[in-house]
Amino acid sequence: MKPIRLIAGFMTVGLWTLASRVLGFVRDAMILAYLGTGPAYEAFVVAFRLPNMFRRFFAEGAFNMAFVPMFSKKYEAGEDARDFAENAFSGLASVLIVLTLVAQLCMPWLIYGMASGFAGQEQFTLSVEFGRIVFPYILFISLAALLSGVLNATGRFAAAAAAPVLLNVILVGAMVGAASLDVDVGTALIWGIPVAGVAQLALVWYAARQAGFTLMPRRPRWTPEMQRLVRIAVPAALAGGVVQVNLLVGQQVASYFDRAVGWLYAADRLYQLPLGVVGIAIGVVLLPDLSRRLAANDDAGGRNALSRAAEISLALTIPAAVALMVVPLPLVSVLFERGATTSDDSAAIAMAVAVYGLGLPAFVVQKILQPLYFAREDTRSPFRYAVVAMVVNAALAIGLAPVIGWIACAIATTLAAWMMVALLARGTRPMGEVARFDARFHQRIWRIIAASAAMGLVLWLAMVGMSPFFAMAGWRYLALLGLILIGMISYFGIGQLIGAFRLGEFRRAFQRGGSA
Repeated sequence: MKPIRLIAGFMTVGLWTLASRVLGFVRDAMILAYLGTGPAYEAFVVAFRLPNMFRRFFAEGAFNMAFVPMFSKKYEAGEDARDFAENAFSGLASVLIVLTLVAQLCMPWLIYGMASGFAGQEQFTLSVEFGRIVFPYILFISLAALLSGVLNATGRFAAAAAAPVLLNVILVGAMVGAASLDVDVGTALIWGIPVAGVAQLALVWYAARQAGFTLMPRRPRWTPEMQRLVRIAVPAALAGGVVQVNLLVGQQVASYFDRAVGWLYAADRLYQLPLGVVGIAIGVVLLPDLSRRLAANDDAGGRNALSRAAEISLALTIPAAVALMVVPLPLVSVLFERGATTSDDSAAIAMAVAVYGLGLPAFVVQKILQPLYFAREDTRSPFRYAVVAMVVNAALAIGLAPVIGWIACAIATTLAAWMMVALLARGTRPMGEVARFDARFHQRIWRIIAASAAMGLVLWLAMVGMSPFFAMAGWRYLALLGLILIGMISYFGIGQLIGAFRLGEFRRAFQRGGSA
């Protein structure tokens, strides 16, 4: 994949992810408006995180990290990639069906393991009920993730990137329909999740079929290739498990503080917008590209692809991180404060958003560095690093919570993310030039930071001047839009002026992305 095609793929994934995250904001704002941050909302958060946690074991976080490089190399070499993919598809489906049945029986214990602070409260009973409804989502979305890996490895990004949009469309529709029919919104919302999983799977299965990869369930075969796949996937699953342990530790600690689970979840949704648009998009596109370049011994092309991916992702991420740290309260109050969500909720969510913003570049850099390991089928090293980060996260979250309260969870997550970056960067040293950023990246990164800092100052001054408008119900949306435009204009203007980037590069990349 040529660098311009790499950026085009990134833009395709990024634009669809942006659409999904914007709809996600609509969804989350509606959920908060209907449910507030009370028991039903906290039960929804815990129940929805349950299949998503296991999904990262069996899909993006583990299985696909092993599957995509193997499939990419087979596809590049002209081998029977379809048979390998179909066998992996069937094996994954078999494991997930068994897991889903076991989870239905063990749901109370699973909920207790995720939020023991709910025990004896209304949230616990609701979480068990909701968890049993949503857990089958893991089967549909994990199989969809494998099919997305097939599409991404063959350079087809649009359908896989568009699939998450269906989840938000269906959940928004379920809430609107329930409210108009005077049906319980929480119940309609929960039932919409497995329905959305079926729709997402159907979309990517059809796209894979159009691409010549019609994967049908069959009796899985234990072949040498599957043995190798599992051998590579298990450490990746353990690494993904460590990440999920980090989330569990934070949620467990937060469950002992009133409404903290909901506050942290809402803050997580806000910082996930730039992380999804930039970091996840880069990871999705970069992994198959690096895998093909390693197979072709193209170290120079791999270094160029890595450097351009890092350059464009950080040029978009660092200013977003600064904005989250400088103006979190206007963002949160306008997006979430309505209906059952109060100004106290907004203040708490904004504090967590600012802390997560400090860690945003770390989460994105992880997405850039990890493909260097996974493309080499090395999943053990990231696992070891993730264990260290897990220990740091747990020690800080549990140790600081009695002193500073629930915000310790967000602080621990951010510091653990930077620890993970340091370990990943150190581990790339033996990989040679392909794992080194080039001179152009080093010249531009400091200018990107300077432009972002200048934008932060402009944003703060603008927020102070516009603060009366954020208190006016009819003006706060326009005030937030104005604040965002001021930030964008100041950042891109200053960045162009000091040579952090060239605006034409973004324009060409978006044009390529739109036609990919």
